[in-house]
Amino acid sequence: MKLAICLAFLSVAVVAVMIFQAVRQELNLRVLKSRTVENTEQIKRKENTIIEVKSKIQAMKSKLVFVNTNIDTLKKKKTDSDQKAQDLSKNLQTCNTEKEDVEKKTSGMRESMTKLKADHEQAKKKAEEDIQSLKQQILDRDKAICAFADTSKEEARRLCGL
Repeated sequence: MKLAICLAFLSVAVVAVMIFQAVRQELNLRVLKSRTVENTEQIKRKENTIIEVKSKIQAMKSKLVFVNTNIDTLKKKKTDSDQKAQDLSKNLQTCNTEKEDVEKKTSGMRESMTKLKADHEQAKKKAEEDIQSLKQQILDRDKAICAFADTSKEEARRLCGL
């Protein structure tokens, strides 16, 4: 009977050890389950932040593409405006040279006009002097004729102013 008691005691001890091991394993399993739940929650949070960051990166990339296209269009506009400015400066230079040529021609024409006016004035004065001298010659001739003319005739009186 001692053997039976010993066996019963041993079996109770083995069962107690097994129950202890089972309880310990169950507690370890609960701790592991809670850790896995916490880890999955952390992973989900990190995945959500990664998704948010990815969406922000995607938005930034789209903005960057938009900005790059704007930069390209602005560069094209700048080159076009630079080209137009060069064309305008060339046109301005040609206009300035044409203006200078026209001014030279007008100054030459003015000089020739003043020369012509001076020549005209001299010719006018000379013509007036010639006219006056011719009038004087006519008067002198008329006086000489009047001295010899017959004053009884009407034509002679008219010619002499009588």
